[in-house]
Amino acid sequence: MIQTVLQIAIEAGNAILEIYKQDIVVETKSDNSPLTIADKNANEIIVAGLKKLDSSIPVISEENKLTDYAERSKWTSCWIVDPLDGTKEFIKKNGEFTVNIALVENGVPVLGVVHVPAQNVTYYAERNKGSFKIENGVTQQLHIRKLAEDSILKIVGSRSHQTPELLEYVEQQKAKFANVDFVAAGSSLKFCLLAEGKADVYPRLGPTMEWDTCAGQIVATEAGAEVLRYDNNQALLYNRENLLNPFFIVKNPEL
Repeated sequence: MIQTVLQIAIEAGNAILEIYKQDIVVETKSDNSPLTIADKNANEIIVAGLKKLDSSIPVISEENKLTDYAERSKWTSCWIVDPLDGTKEFIKKNGEFTVNIALVENGVPVLGVVHVPAQNVTYYAERNKGSFKIENGVTQQLHIRKLAEDSILKIVGSRSHQTPELLEYVEQQKAKFANVDFVAAGSSLKFCLLAEGKADVYPRLGPTMEWDTCAGQIVATEAGAEVLRYDNNQALLYNRENLLNPFFIVKNPEL
């Protein structure tokens, strides 16, 4: 299954790149977030591909009409998809946008693909099988790094959505660690930076939706990181009644 999902993500990414090369026309959705034809085209490719793979598994996507929770609550498995995560980064043409596809069973991510079209890089993970990165045709397994092994605590945060709570968190860590480095990144790449040992902690102290985080979560956890709610240290679960995530933190378990 993972190989098919990888191919679907890459196909969607190629469709996004076709629009990326052009002058981008931006619409505004009802929540004031941006939408482009790339979002729509990628969504069509992903939904069609997943239905062909297994038509019995329903799809939750940012660009689909959401099924009522009375129905969703009965689902034991579902796909959670963001066809273009980081639309603001896409519009800025900084390359930091991703295609996110994840499979969830009983609220827990069990498979995830994060494809980075502009960088031709793909991250993926399956439960209990590890986390991997494909770059230039080479696949390598990912592991988080030893905490502050270079005596620097590396905090990764949103490039476009920094909040006062995040800035406060950074200041708190500066009181604990001699050297604190803040790295800004777009989309679900922040999860992947932890997975490949380029950051130690990603505090998300601002709003996200389930499709923003699900694929990235399993990429991070299979590399050895923890993804926990910020309020109670419980696991971040999916296909909840309200798809707006609580604040959460992705971190090295030693932290």
